Parts: sequence; structure tokens; C-alpha cells
Amino acid sequence: MTFNDIFKSSFLENVTTVNIADMLIAMGIAFLIGLFIFLIYKKTYSGVMYSQSFGITLIALTLITTVVILAVTSNVVLSLGMVGALSIVRFRTAIKEPLDIAFLFWSIAAGIVLAAGMIPLAVIGSIVIGVILLVFVNKKSRVNPYIVVLSCENSESEKTARAFVEANTKRCVVKSKTVRSGAVELNMEVRLNDDNSDFINELSSLKGVQNAVLVSYNGEYMGA
Repeated sequence: MTFNDIFKSSFLENVTTVNIADMLIAMGIAFLIGLFIFLIYKKTYSGVMYSQSFGITLIALTLITTVVILAVTSNVVLSLGMVGALSIVRFRTAIKEPLDIAFLFWSIAAGIVLAAGMIPLAVIGSIVIGVILLVFVNKKSRVNPYIVVLSCENSESEKTARAFVEANTKRCVVKSKTVRSGAVELNMEVRLNDDNSDFINELSSLKGVQNAVLVSYNGEYMGA
């Protein structure tokens, strides 16, 4: 059969059915790997609001990718049609956490490798990736950063309050400064000397300080 004969033949003559046992095994392993990816995502998530639906999407994506690759590997015509169909798909959901992209690609890659018949690579590779993510994502910094939101009446009280913060913390960096009529607002990134945050109480009682807020900060920041 030549390449042209493949496209001239009818649909029913060229469909190659996937073995039921192989399909069930592939889908079962894909579900277990997808569940493993979901558990790693849940364990390593460090964002503001955890999305249960995104975790379930990781399981579904592994299963769906497995089904698609099983279909593509069974028929040449179907593989070309699948490429054309997927090329017009556009996903416009914003990814808020950069690490979520890694989990999406992990689910897709696991489904592709599994459906291609490389089960040991899919299983062992997923375990290695999961262990690495658990080690590095859950690694906590010895000195956690905080943000101090400070409101002062004037520049003099601002200097006094800032000097007090610098004297009672390991590191103090001004991130932003807002000046209004009769008020100065500072956002400072600080590293505490220890876990004791009582200095914020003394800071709020200084003359000219209207209010002082200490906020835990786990986002990206520059510097050591």
C-alpha cells in the first residue's frame, strides 16, 4: 500500500482498533500517575488561593493525553486530522503561578510517554520529578521576609520610624513610598532578628506614627 492509497481507502478499512486490555492498562496507569501529580501539586502549592479544579484538571489532562496518543498511534489518517484539529484550539485561561505551567506540561508529557508504551519511563520519571519538587518547593528560607506597611504624619516621624525599624531588624529595604497631604506611607521589606514581632507594637506607639502593619510575604524578591 502506497502513501496515496492510505488516503484513498475508506475510513472503516483503515481504522486499527486498540487492544482493550492494553487500553485499560494504559488508562489505569495514567489515572494513578495523574493522581500522583495532583497530590504533589496539592503538597507543594504555595499560592494565595488553592484551586481544587486545577488539581482535578491535572488528572483529566493525563487521561485525555493518553487517549489522544493511543488514537494517534493506531491510525495515520487520524494522527494527521488530530494535528489539524488541535492546531485551531486556543486556551486563554491565565496561569497565575509559574509552577502551574510545569504541572501542566508534566501531565501532558506523562500521558504522551505512557501511551507510547514507555511505562517505566512514565512511572520512574514522574516519581523523580515529584521528589525533586517536594524537596525544592517545600524548602523554607531560614529567614522569612515580611512587609511593613507604615503610615506617618510627616517626614520627621518617617525618619524616626524608619530608623527604629532598621535598628530592630536584620535587613530593611524600602519598596515603595507614597506621599500625600499630611501623610507619608512606606512599604518596607524586612528580615526579623528572630520570630518575635513585638517590635511592631512599639513602632505603632511612636510619635507621629498613625499605624503600622506587619505582613508575611512569600513572593519573589531580589537579594539574599
